[in-house]
Amino acid sequence: MSLDPALRTRIETLLQGNRAVLFMKGSPMTPQCGFSAKAVSALESLGIDYATVNVLEDGEIREGIKVYGDWPTIPQLYVDGELVGGSDIIEQMAGSGELHGLFGVAPPDRTPPSIVITPAAREMIAKAVGDAGGDYVLHVDIDKNFRTRLQLAPRNPGAIIAQADGIDVQFDLGAARRADGMTIDFADDIRGRGLVIDNPNAPKPVQDISPADANDRLAAGMLTLVDVRPPDERDIAKIARPFETLDGDAITRLQQLPKDTPLAFLCHHGGRSQQAAEHFRNQGFTNVYNVAGGIDAWSDSVDGGVPKY
Repeated sequence: MSLDPALRTRIETLLQGNRAVLFMKGSPMTPQCGFSAKAVSALESLGIDYATVNVLEDGEIREGIKVYGDWPTIPQLYVDGELVGGSDIIEQMAGSGELHGLFGVAPPDRTPPSIVITPAAREMIAKAVGDAGGDYVLHVDIDKNFRTRLQLAPRNPGAIIAQADGIDVQFDLGAARRADGMTIDFADDIRGRGLVIDNPNAPKPVQDISPADANDRLAAGMLTLVDVRPPDERDIAKIARPFETLDGDAITRLQQLPKDTPLAFLCHHGGRSQQAAEHFRNQGFTNVYNVAGGIDAWSDSVDGGVPKY
């Protein structure tokens, strides 16, 4: 199958404009298939810059890139204009250090993470592994947002294996570094029934902060407030303290702040600000707050001159 010259030019322009390009389904924040998620995890473990193309948003690119590199599946990684391969190859090269050498970064740390498995969890895992038959182990996947998934999987010779109380636990490179200090427990309570994870490396949950407390911290210069409402709502009611917004390129500036910057998010009643706070938490920010009750609560408890609407 031949490739339309205009489409070939589009693809080559993308490749020439970026040293590394990952053609994937979805985005790094929200991959839309497991293979794309694995590719992103492997690249993120290197700490490199790379561009992505969401093929789900461009049918021409989705089919054209398969023809361009004579590679039938998505994702596909290109480096210096050359096809590297799909998710399996990307993972293998990241695990072996070959991908690190390609980008000139330090070789991977393959030290197994230190983990704890409680006796109750050990009993459940050992039974599941025994019932599976063959050489199966518990595989733990932890993405860059610390979403964690546990499953039984065949032993992978290229994976990192941690041992805890006689149980082998398998990780890929990125997950291994995120797992150090993790505890796997068994719960049968309000959380449900099954294995649960306590990971000290995960960002703290978004915390509620009262308008009064937020106001005091703003006055002391100990907090950055972000009003997530659109301009027309801010024109109706705004607080008498400095604040950031999400207008234009402001979100990019905020994302470039140190990850330990205390951030508090404000909206009308607290719903939209909660979503924004969760987004920044998933970006790695460790001190993230939601102003409880929004600007209506601010009017009630801090400044009655702020209009309600």
